[in-house]
Amino acid sequence: MVGTTAWQSGRERGTVAEDLVSDRRGEVATLSFNRPQTRNALTLAIWQRLPEVLAKVERDPEVKVLVVRGAGRDAFASGADISEFETLRLGHEQAERYDAAVTRAEGALASFSKPSIAMIHGPCIGGGCELAVACDFRFSDEGGRFGITASKIGLVYGLAPTKRLVDLMGVARAKRMLFTGEIWSARQAYERGLVDEVCPRDDLEANTYDFAAQISARAQFSVRAAKAMVLAALQGQTAESEETGRLRSEGYATADYREGVRAFLEKRPAHFRYS
Repeated sequence: MVGTTAWQSGRERGTVAEDLVSDRRGEVATLSFNRPQTRNALTLAIWQRLPEVLAKVERDPEVKVLVVRGAGRDAFASGADISEFETLRLGHEQAERYDAAVTRAEGALASFSKPSIAMIHGPCIGGGCELAVACDFRFSDEGGRFGITASKIGLVYGLAPTKRLVDLMGVARAKRMLFTGEIWSARQAYERGLVDEVCPRDDLEANTYDFAAQISARAQFSVRAAKAMVLAALQGQTAESEETGRLRSEGYATADYREGVRAFLEKRPAHFRYS
């Protein structure tokens, strides 16, 4: 991957611009939670800023895949920054504002039209796990640790992220994670359907970006339409709708479809150009 574009940068220590960083190398964007001193704990400011940053990445026609990670190699995100709770999430009104920001951020990532991959080193807990589950794929190193700990501090987990857990792991395993607040190893998370791939620590980054490059090389209209189809199926749609029919019909009109057929007949790799 060549070329770097920065949408979000910050030079003042402690600013949200510094705490949430996104850049692009070639066709793959990376969004990083950049608070390694707190194991990338998520502040309210990060939750509030995340939809805007994702929207900028969404609009960049060069981006085909998004990788979400924590800064460094010690943590993806250790959860919401609980040190803020007594000042920003204590009373009913404050809690509602905080929860609304979390819901918007998680929803923005879950509805992101391009494929997304969570690259997980170490702790992926609470809100961090919620954001990882909102991605399309989760790659973890062998030291990954996963948990939703709402039951340990008296919080009620939201419906949308709960459904995503159920869709990934099934009812019983989602209940186990939510009821107990257990912390699972990367291997346990893989065996229970939460994680797609577990890698040695030193291989995680290469494996994640190799997978991103593999997706980037495919016909992007097909990839994004497939993501939309899967979402429709998860929402209970069982019959073709006007929207899903439109996606199928428009696929035949793309230059990538013509290139894919031509490449197959000519027995050569396809060179797709849609973005």
